[in-house]
Amino acid sequence: MTTRIALADDQALIREGLKSVINDLPGLEVVVEAASGEPLLEALADTRVDLVVSDIRMPGVDGIALCRRLNEDADAPPVLLLTTFDDSQLMLAAVDAGAQGFALKDISPEDLGELIAAIVRGEGRLQPVSTSGVAERYPYRDDSPPVDTFSEREIEILRLIAGGYSNKEIACSVHLAEGTVKNYVSDILDKLNTRDRTRAVLKAITLRII
Repeated sequence: MTTRIALADDQALIREGLKSVINDLPGLEVVVEAASGEPLLEALADTRVDLVVSDIRMPGVDGIALCRRLNEDADAPPVLLLTTFDDSQLMLAAVDAGAQGFALKDISPEDLGELIAAIVRGEGRLQPVSTSGVAERYPYRDDSPPVDTFSEREIEILRLIAGGYSNKEIACSVHLAEGTVKNYVSDILDKLNTRDRTRAVLKAITLRII
């Protein structure tokens, strides 16, 4: 099955470069492209896609606004927002708008392919960016305390989740079975009372757990 992707970036050369990189990855195809959010939304009215990949900063309807508009529809495709700027405030704003993924544009093609696959599977992912000052600059709305304390192992796994690692990668890193890591992740989400990995990381940063 081919993963169909809609791509938005106002800079033609960057858009063409991203399109080329995505199309060269196995099982991925850019079927819609636009220079801003508005024409992309118009195209999506007639074209089904599995994922929207968009620059954050664009004239007119930018990536954040595009994400908010898409999330008005329960059947809208997930969104991966890209930026040139290593800014945790942008990362948190993207997630607050409903983006399922966030990454810097210097991401490698291999990592981009893995990130796209994870988002299409329904896993929220944030590429690692600087988190210093996140709690002060952009606190996560839900600052309620965790329902239970975290073990050292859970903190270790939570930090790896924050680094954007998959369950399989975490399992290799901490020398546990992938199923065991999946159980740890589930327990972490329950303790933080969050529904996905991305929000768990944001809340953990806000509460200074990691």
